[in-house]
Amino acid sequence: MTQSKSNYYESMPVGRLGIIPLASCAEIGAKVNDHITGWRNSRSCPAAQNQLAADYQRPSYLIDIKNSRFGSGEGKGTILESVRGDDLYFLVDVCNHSLSYTVCGQENHMSPDDHFQDLKRMISAVAGKARRINVIMPFLYESRVDKRTSGRDSLDCALALQELTEMGVDNIITFDAHDPRVQNAIPLHGFETITPAHQFIKNILRNAPDMKIDSDHLMIISPDEGGMKRAIFMANNMGVDMGMFYKRRDYSVIVNGTSPVVAHEFLGTSVEGKDMIIVDDMISSGDSVIEVAQQLRQRHARNIYLCTTFGLFTQGLEKFDRAYEEGLFSKLITTNLIYQTPELLEKPYTVCCDFSKFIALLIDTLNHDGSMSSLLDPSSRIQKVVERFNRGEEI
Repeated sequence: MTQSKSNYYESMPVGRLGIIPLASCAEIGAKVNDHITGWRNSRSCPAAQNQLAADYQRPSYLIDIKNSRFGSGEGKGTILESVRGDDLYFLVDVCNHSLSYTVCGQENHMSPDDHFQDLKRMISAVAGKARRINVIMPFLYESRVDKRTSGRDSLDCALALQELTEMGVDNIITFDAHDPRVQNAIPLHGFETITPAHQFIKNILRNAPDMKIDSDHLMIISPDEGGMKRAIFMANNMGVDMGMFYKRRDYSVIVNGTSPVVAHEFLGTSVEGKDMIIVDDMISSGDSVIEVAQQLRQRHARNIYLCTTFGLFTQGLEKFDRAYEEGLFSKLITTNLIYQTPELLEKPYTVCCDFSKFIALLIDTLNHDGSMSSLLDPSSRIQKVVERFNRGEEI
């Protein structure tokens, strides 16, 4: 990704930049910091020479913090340096299950609730001192609990957003929100959900040199009705057709809190001989996406590519190993927006989209109060990638 042609960095920053990646985002946070320090220490812009923008060029923009735990498991957040007047960016991955802490001598792996509570602790530690507080939460906390399907359901996501804004958060940035309409819970605050479609398409084409991008050879597939808008966006920008599976459920039965899927029914034109791109916001157990791939293979689809923003893989990777060995899919494209196990990254079918540079550009642009329009709408970038691929150029 290249920096915006609008030269957003020629304007003065909102405040001294501070980046606070929680432990769940330590790795990607370090990469983001490296990108920003490289840009700011190499480019010439007014802020670098202006005394009002103190410390614009620094060896690091990371703010030292400490998350402590008592023996009971209770936590405490501490900021270890001054952040007065800073424009702060918190990074948190609520899905990082690799971290743990001790509760009365027992090891407890951190849950999304633990990560969200740690985020609130750190925000409370800077309250009243920072000039602006921004939260980058790639997987939106409780995003699957975004609306009521019955009169007695909780509204966890909306309540979480309101809680953050009431604590002083100005902007919340997330990726591929399960339902973007949840932003209606905080209508007077900044909320942006970003689609990774450009990065998906770029990485697919890098791993599919023989793909032909037209309606006779390629189709975008939504594995359910909820992801149809995502598939339509990709299909329209690539100039191909889309198809959709809808889940037929048995509503007379409840298993693990939901009605089981009886079958996946397909709506769309013939897939025979065509490459398939199945795109979804998340893969949890993986049962649905593998069944969709099986049905497409039974309909004589050619190559099948699985794309997901958030690869949760809550039941492990064994079923994906078997599906890959059986030829049900060619590649699995996912992102480092949430924690990825070393096992996943070692798989021959895994393609990882690195978002550290993109997040760095988001932070750098927002710190200068620049327009994010070109970052939020990737249509032009997708079309340029497709044109270059069709001309046989390197992507």
